Amino acid sequence: MPSPRNSSDPLTPTGLPHLSRRSLLQGMLYGGAGLAAVPILSACGDGNGGTAAETGGEAGETGGAATGTVTLGSNASDEAPKNAGAAVYEQFTQDTGIEVTVNTVDHGTFQEQINTYLQGTPEDVFTWFAGYRMQFFAARGLSNPITDLWGDIGADYSQAMKDASTGEDGEQYFVPFLAYPWAVFYRKSLFEDNGYTIPTTYDDYVALAQGMQDDGLTPLAFADKDGWPAMGTFDYMNMRLNGYDFHIDLMAGKESWEDDRVKEVFNTWAELLPLHQEGALGRTWQEAAQSFHAKDAGMFVFGMFVGQQFPAEDLEDLDFFPFPEMNPDFGQGAVEAPIDGYMLSKEPKNRDAAIELLRFLATPEAQGIYLAADPTNIAAVNGADTSTYNELQLKAEELIGNAEAISQFLDRDTRPDFSTTVVVPSLQNFINNPGDVDNLLRQMEEQKQAIFVEDE
Repeated sequence: MPSPRNSSDPLTPTGLPHLSRRSLLQGMLYGGAGLAAVPILSACGDGNGGTAAETGGEAGETGGAATGTVTLGSNASDEAPKNAGAAVYEQFTQDTGIEVTVNTVDHGTFQEQINTYLQGTPEDVFTWFAGYRMQFFAARGLSNPITDLWGDIGADYSQAMKDASTGEDGEQYFVPFLAYPWAVFYRKSLFEDNGYTIPTTYDDYVALAQGMQDDGLTPLAFADKDGWPAMGTFDYMNMRLNGYDFHIDLMAGKESWEDDRVKEVFNTWAELLPLHQEGALGRTWQEAAQSFHAKDAGMFVFGMFVGQQFPAEDLEDLDFFPFPEMNPDFGQGAVEAPIDGYMLSKEPKNRDAAIELLRFLATPEAQGIYLAADPTNIAAVNGADTSTYNELQLKAEELIGNAEAISQFLDRDTRPDFSTTVVVPSLQNFINNPGDVDNLLRQMEEQKQAIFVEDE
């Protein structure tokens, strides 16, 4: 999730339209994506057909019957999404005869090297994120528009999904594949055995965590070795204390990090940190998820894909509740629900085959195949077979559908250079030294002004 380490990138797309409950209820729900790790992010594979520049026409058009091999760069490096993605690509090959060569890279490495990767010779298709992060690279000319393809697939997606796939130039660049909420996850059996009740207010949440600590549990599983997991806690605390609009404006560089409202978030979080798992900067999210699964920790503020670390027989024991209310003016209406999917690179070697792969990925069939292997997301396309959804997926669908506003995630809602070069080290510094908030936020604001000044 962390973004490219490049503080001099000149282009910053505008933010997405406000994603309302009404638009989400039209069909924003559902999901999946996947694959395994290699040490560096580099293009691989060959293909037939010419680039958009060579063959003419928009990248959303195909020049005839697609054949040969299509290459795909993937950031889904854990076993569950790897296997789920492989099943999808295998079905595509069976249906079309087009081979899919996948270059899978460790998730964090993929995000850190994405800028250099896209400026080089990337695969034909690559996994990425909706919203601001998609817009950023589209505006830089590092992805091809697929607006013509959306003319074919658009009826199968909600307007909210189309908005999340649209660049600042009005063209579509993205095929949504999965969505999933962030929330406070817990094991039902642990709560039942100890008589714990679901909190709705922050005071109740803290009281529950303190009770868990008294019972010999670590209240909150926590990890930030990868640089991005702590962002989810910040996002929720900021939205709950200060509201969705302030949070989005802060991400867009329109509000000051030295604002008293931001200081309140960090000071409140500092009081909560002793209830978190110690040693977070040396722990991956997978390791935190494993201690959560083992019931060493009682709760975990994370995305629903935490279930990928659960054996199938224990998945029914996984549940969640919305992050609690901290300010009655804002309640629990905002939900963090990222959208993952696919984009077309700037000069695909086999454009026709790439478009056919994207077309297939936009179908209920493809997303259903993925979810059969990894039921820890919900499908992004309308018409997905929800009869196969487990209890957790149905609850996730309801949470997203009833949301008053949707955030994508901190490193997707702001400039990638600001996220990686400023937010990641700043949050890690805070976790390591939570007693120096004023100085931390002063430095963040100074760096923000240096990065965002180009947009003024």
